[in-house]
Amino acid sequence: MTKNGILCEVNDRRVCLDPKNADATGINFVSHAHADHLPSKNGGTILSSIETNEIANLRGFKMENHIESLDDFSLIDSGHILGAKGLLFDDIFYTGDICTRNRGFLQGAKIPKCKTLITECTFGLPEFVFPKMEEIQKQVNELISELYGKGIPVILMGYQLGKAQTITQLFGHWGPLYFHDSVKEMNTLHQKFGVDLKDGMGHSEAQKNGLLDKKPWIMVAPMMSAKSKFIQEMKLKYGAVTIGFSGWAQSTKFSFGRRTDYSIPMSDHCDFNELVDMVNQSGAEQVYTIHGFVEEFAEHLKKKLGISAQPLLENSLDDFT
Repeated sequence: MTKNGILCEVNDRRVCLDPKNADATGINFVSHAHADHLPSKNGGTILSSIETNEIANLRGFKMENHIESLDDFSLIDSGHILGAKGLLFDDIFYTGDICTRNRGFLQGAKIPKCKTLITECTFGLPEFVFPKMEEIQKQVNELISELYGKGIPVILMGYQLGKAQTITQLFGHWGPLYFHDSVKEMNTLHQKFGVDLKDGMGHSEAQKNGLLDKKPWIMVAPMMSAKSKFIQEMKLKYGAVTIGFSGWAQSTKFSFGRRTDYSIPMSDHCDFNELVDMVNQSGAEQVYTIHGFVEEFAEHLKKKLGISAQPLLENSLDDFT
């Protein structure tokens, strides 16, 4: 691992996994199009799904020398967001961000067998065990119904890419349905790829036409601070109530998971038990942990399951690639 990301040497080829700056002489694998996984500079060859490529383009980064497949490298659906992939190569599986739970149009990842597993562990503590999707749907539908009965509009909030589309599919039967303009733009791209999402008007147009004055309504918006100009306006002018969706809401230790009036523990990542199941399914002899509670999760794998595991540090892959 280097400051620029995870670097492997495979059959005299340099393979960079989710690099910050694409390596000019190597193969650069981009697992998905969330900002923390997109490179900021082009270089070499960029390997990703076509969906990741187009979402990156929408977000202002055009991937040069992009390819969708490469001999001896298998892109595995990671179940995280549209187009998200893990990478299987040379008996190594790199997860990127991963979720093995079905959520609306997103099917949970199927874990391949490997000798070395490099995995995220964003929620790698035992306290992070999320409710079943059926329970979340029931809870949120009941909450929306209660607020609607009082004539109160509701804003459902989640990441613009990924969670907002899941929210749209799970709760789009409520209406009238509006979208923050940025979510509408991302939903349109998903529809282009065949994802069945209900249409709705963007918030700027709805506000301009006076439709937000006719309450109640539902809106899907990105996760943002309660102090943001948009949220303050929606609350002061229309009396809207916010419901936020975040895996961090599962724990009382992390206040940023509860910045909304109501907080629902729903995530696009594996929870703790799913991470453990994923490791077991992989059959990996060596596990490297990245992104999240890396030391705690590696320690759990070693002490509780007897699996060789350690946080991924600079040069720690040298003996395995």
